[in-house]
Amino acid sequence: MKIICWNVRGLGKPRTVNRLRNALRGSQPPILFLMETKLHARKMEKVRRRCGYPFGFDVSAEGTRGGLSLGWRPEVDITLRNYSQSHIDVTVDEGEDIRWRFTGFYGNLVESQRHASWRLLRELGNNQTLPWIVAGDFNEIAYSFEKQGGRLRPERNMVGFRDALEDCHLTDLGFKGTWYTWERGKLQTNNVRERLDRMVANPSWWQLFPRYMVSHLPHSISDHCPLLLDTSGADRHLSKDTHNEFRFEAIWLMEDGVEEIITHSWNASTEPLPKRLKDLGCTLATWWKNKKRMSSSHKRSLQKKL
Repeated sequence: MKIICWNVRGLGKPRTVNRLRNALRGSQPPILFLMETKLHARKMEKVRRRCGYPFGFDVSAEGTRGGLSLGWRPEVDITLRNYSQSHIDVTVDEGEDIRWRFTGFYGNLVESQRHASWRLLRELGNNQTLPWIVAGDFNEIAYSFEKQGGRLRPERNMVGFRDALEDCHLTDLGFKGTWYTWERGKLQTNNVRERLDRMVANPSWWQLFPRYMVSHLPHSISDHCPLLLDTSGADRHLSKDTHNEFRFEAIWLMEDGVEEIITHSWNASTEPLPKRLKDLGCTLATWWKNKKRMSSSHKRSLQKKL
């Protein structure tokens, strides 16, 4: 299953729609989620159908702001769960008792109102039982290294975003391609790059699609790049060991003591290289799991005191 998620920054011009259709021909994703369409739902439905998605749901823009569209092809079985100006939430049924949840999400553009986006995300995560993936433009970065140029992002903003993801048990899926998803300014003096768009999922979704791939695609019609998800559904039949595939998290490099852990684990082993790498991965995965558990416990303790 392939999904494209893209902040298109307006589809009011025929030329832009034609360029969107051309951009979709390469990957031909069965599911397409678009943000900032800046169109009324009726107009967006016509655009969606022109792009080859006869089924879907569209949320009207508020004036010249916003607008969402989720389209899917006939071979996909999708049921709408709920929606708002900031999200479209559906269930995807692939048969053989394989059901999962997809939420297209658009974070509030206004910084002072972004807490409302995180409240919405937590509400969507309440009593969650299905494998769940959330994709979109969150209009926020998770860490300072996800921005280059411009003013520094306040730490409290990034912490608020990370806390919301943690409370929903959602983890970043990573990506292949350029590290940023949004860019402004062509000169070195005014260029700003940020990773505002991403895909995150809960552990059961990771287990269902252990060989997924998220790619940042080239683009020309928006200052955001499209995100392409390929779930590689056939890989769900792989062995249980594959479900525990190791992934190095960039944030580990910012944690105190991680260098010592890597050095100690590596020097303590005399095994062949593949075995040493595997042992190092297990050590790091266990260390991070325990660190997150301690962090969550400390957070709950502080909340009780408050």
